[in-house]
Amino acid sequence: MELPLVVGVDGSDSSLLAIDWAVDEAARLGLPLRLVYASLWERYESAALPGSRERASEQVMAENIVGSAAERARRRNPDVKVSAELLPEEAVSAPLREGGNATALVTGSRGRGELKGLLLDSVGLGVAARAQCPVIVVHADKAGLEGTHERILLGAGEPSTGVEAVRFAFREAEARKCTLDVVRAWRCPSYETTDHPRLADEPEHHHEERASVLLDAVLHDAVADHPGVRVHRTTVEGPARNVLLHRSAAADLVVIGAQRRHSHFGLQLGRVGHTLLHHADCPVAIVPQSA
Repeated sequence: MELPLVVGVDGSDSSLLAIDWAVDEAARLGLPLRLVYASLWERYESAALPGSRERASEQVMAENIVGSAAERARRRNPDVKVSAELLPEEAVSAPLREGGNATALVTGSRGRGELKGLLLDSVGLGVAARAQCPVIVVHADKAGLEGTHERILLGAGEPSTGVEAVRFAFREAEARKCTLDVVRAWRCPSYETTDHPRLADEPEHHHEERASVLLDAVLHDAVADHPGVRVHRTTVEGPARNVLLHRSAAADLVVIGAQRRHSHFGLQLGRVGHTLLHHADCPVAIVPQSA
């Protein structure tokens, strides 16, 4: 049985866009869709209404949010199997727990009541930086949301840390029947190191060649497993976060890996992930790789 695509909803405009994106994704992949809204209304209102038969106002609002989200999803594609549930949990802990039984988690970039200029809310950041399954943060770019670029962008990491991200990106490109744009950024070091004492004196093309060899190693198995996917490989000089951010404007989805250390409980998201989650011009998929 296929695990569902789980969407965190909260009634915000950003949440509604995430629902629409997730419905289309579920239809492409043939997955069921599970909508969840985390609310601790009982903690704050049940004590204030002892013996009352009237439902608390927060409960009514929460039920309306969940019901409206499910109705919106079913209207967008009646063929997608949709379930919805109100969870009495914290906004971050609920989707993290749900992620243990999900193909991926989907969330909007801003929650209900967030400041207008906020680029990414704390819930989206917390989920993307801790989840053990892929997390897609949906940004409000019309072309990216509608998939009109017909291009998936993959930021290729190290062979030891980016395997799951590569697999995810190839599956997406195959399902969408679109081009997979794989980019490996490289830079010339400006100083010598203990490991590479002559690195700074080596010709520039050596660094580009290293990037190309690493790119081939990262893609080798996935290319063989998905022969029908059109792959465009590129090595680009510059900081990875800037290279991917610039190219995100012409992509329907940008995919990067994130290493997860089970003994570490803080945010596990690098500089590239932070930059893309806050500034990318299309939805961003963070795909964890266990250390």
